[in-house]
Amino acid sequence: MAHQNADNNSALTWGGVAANKGTPDATTTAHRRALYLKLFSGELFKGFQRNTIARDLITKRTLKNGRSMQFIFTGRTNSEFHVPGQNILGNTDGAPPVAEVTIECDDLLISSAFVYELDETLAHYDLRGEISRKIGYALAENYDRRIFRAITKAARQASPIQKTNFLEPGGTQIRVGATAEGSDAYVPANLVNAFYDAAAALDEKGVSTEGRVGVLNPRQYYELIQQVGDNGLVNRDEQGDSRQSGQGIVEIAGIKIYKSMNIPFFGKFGTKYGTGSGATVTGVTDPGNTGSFVSEDMGNQAESASGAPDGQRTVNDYGEGNKFDNSCGLIFQKEAVGCVEAIGPQVQVTSGDVSVIYQGDVILGRLAMGAAPLNPAAAVELIAGIAPNTGVAQAF
Repeated sequence: MAHQNADNNSALTWGGVAANKGTPDATTTAHRRALYLKLFSGELFKGFQRNTIARDLITKRTLKNGRSMQFIFTGRTNSEFHVPGQNILGNTDGAPPVAEVTIECDDLLISSAFVYELDETLAHYDLRGEISRKIGYALAENYDRRIFRAITKAARQASPIQKTNFLEPGGTQIRVGATAEGSDAYVPANLVNAFYDAAAALDEKGVSTEGRVGVLNPRQYYELIQQVGDNGLVNRDEQGDSRQSGQGIVEIAGIKIYKSMNIPFFGKFGTKYGTGSGATVTGVTDPGNTGSFVSEDMGNQAESASGAPDGQRTVNDYGEGNKFDNSCGLIFQKEAVGCVEAIGPQVQVTSGDVSVIYQGDVILGRLAMGAAPLNPAAAVELIAGIAPNTGVAQAF
């Protein structure tokens, strides 16, 4: 905001409220708080958008005046020869078959912080801006984790079309490598082969090529781009920062590849370390400074039986952590999962008497959403150390 001289007759703007010269309340607490709210909102949205990648890669709708939304899924229909003189009243098999998928909204997800007014006065940096970004990160992290678990679940499901005499394709699991070692998930050649297998499977199931993406763990991604760059699988004009970013620059078989710490990866989020041998040991040495992030599940709390952390009630079932012990990547098309948003990322800030009593503000970021499988045929789960569709760890 440009500083203006007190003698200037032009209008001042505080938090979107114009005040001409001489207006006594141009710098009141109310106007300052209005400005803080606008700045904070912008920082939160930036933090959220920078850290969520799933939101724009799936089918998303806004939920209003209701607790759930219906997604209509239509199966395939057949063609048949016309018989002269016979009425045309639709195909004799009653096609196309239709199924309904209902997705409900989970409980309100919040992230908040109390900003003490004295701390804000003494701080030599933008305290609210920093807090806003961290709140945006927290909301985005939980958002992506639920979406990616729903995609994994879709990859293990049958089609929602259950009409007699109609066979619709379900989800797909593809094994990365051929051994019982989890470390296969990091071998670039294995990953490249898995991507081509996934593309073929999606083609065979009639899934559109538009909007196909893959999401890998960061360590997988960095191992992969070292090979794809050498083998010409990435546009050679896309080098340097663009290639390292993991934002869909690299493509294999028409599948844009992203990286994220929020996919379910060997039963964890982040990276699972371990140098021994076995189906769930990845062969990656623990660098010793990872903290506890890689051990977290859905948020910072222990999971309940439904896959939701204690204190967070989810209507949709996102699975328990141990059901993802061999999962090591996702490939999907945007129809794989549906998401409903009743409340998008929003900001609320206390003011007035509450702020006076506590000498500070509670700053709250919130959103309400829910996700569930929509078209399982459009979802592919990469697994390592175990054959597809075998073992308790592969079932929900």
